[in-house]
Amino acid sequence: MKQIILASALALAGFSLSAQANNFNYNYFEVRTAIGPEMTGAEFSTLFTENSHLILRADTQFDKDYDIAGGIGFNGPINQFADVYGQLLIHQVKYTEESGGESNTQAEVNIGLRVWLTEQVEVTGRLGRNDDSSVVHAGVRFHSTQQLSLSAETRNNGLYGPQVTMSVRFQY
Repeated sequence: MKQIILASALALAGFSLSAQANNFNYNYFEVRTAIGPEMTGAEFSTLFTENSHLILRADTQFDKDYDIAGGIGFNGPINQFADVYGQLLIHQVKYTEESGGESNTQAEVNIGLRVWLTEQVEVTGRLGRNDDSSVVHAGVRFHSTQQLSLSAETRNNGLYGPQVTMSVRFQY
């Protein structure tokens, strides 16, 4: 797993050096909620170069559990309507009492695509790996203003299982 993460990080770093301008904003604060199982979370992302960003996220079922993740991401345009992005994250996880209540540290690597369908609607997808589990996200985001967007997604982050998620994103 460590070799895969290292190879992915080097490949992503090389790709991000060739990209110049982004079609999407990677400076945001997001609040989300999910069903099946229920979960609440928040995520913060900020650019530290034009084609790389820092990510912090936290999720919980409010059952003495948590999933706190942080790491680095890359982002770059494919064309005027699409961006490719990816993330290398380290998770600190505490499972619910029903799941054993153990704590664990995990690595995640993922890659995704964001595409404008219309001036205010984007679709997004992401595939990755979190230790021995797959990470899959797919959804649609409506940008009501430059600062506010709403999304509906289906996701499986490798910890909580398949979920339907709604979020509000505040872009700065």
